[in-house]
Amino acid sequence: MEQQKYIPALGYDFLTVFYDLAIKLTMPENKFRGLLIDAINPQDNETILEFGFGTGQNLILAKAQNTNTKFIGVDIDPKVREIALHKLNKQNVSIPLDLYNGATLPYQENQFDKIYSCLVFHQLDAETKLNCLKELHRVLKPNGKLIIADWGKAQNKLMRFTFGFVQLLDGFKTTNDNVKGLMPTFITNAGFSNVKTIKSINTIIGTFSYYTASKKMGVN
Repeated sequence: MEQQKYIPALGYDFLTVFYDLAIKLTMPENKFRGLLIDAINPQDNETILEFGFGTGQNLILAKAQNTNTKFIGVDIDPKVREIALHKLNKQNVSIPLDLYNGATLPYQENQFDKIYSCLVFHQLDAETKLNCLKELHRVLKPNGKLIIADWGKAQNKLMRFTFGFVQLLDGFKTTNDNVKGLMPTFITNAGFSNVKTIKSINTIIGTFSYYTASKKMGVN
């Protein structure tokens, strides 16, 4: 299947190498990544997928949290895969990093105990958001947990204003759904249950939210 078009990590391919620096400058990195790892809560012998592994920082932190958890990463961008592989090798961490075509994930149904994603869905248009969530639903085990950390509904006018910086880079079409607080609706429409916004934090460039959901028993 033909590779789908995608928005690079900072909106433009030539900026990808500056992604980690941009995160350090604009986000409370220790806090937002720490909250993500807490939500994932990796357990012994679980198999956990990161959808959109980016430069690999979340995988490094999650693996350090529990070395007895099996992690797998998948992304659409070969350029960030090279960056992530370099970082993992430097940390002596071995985690499979798969590429996919943007449509069908290369995994069987009901394969993962948990799936998480960070700073991915604001880069996807409405149709792609829903299609990706349906794929995540397919490969998640019944009673499995989904964790999404991404830009959410602006909590005040200042957060709405500062989020304009993100929208200039990543596009208004893809980010409007996030800032309007529609991510829980997309997650629900993809078939997930128990959809919750468990936390939101304000940063200098917008409100960052954490969503969790689960897959019902007997649903493929």
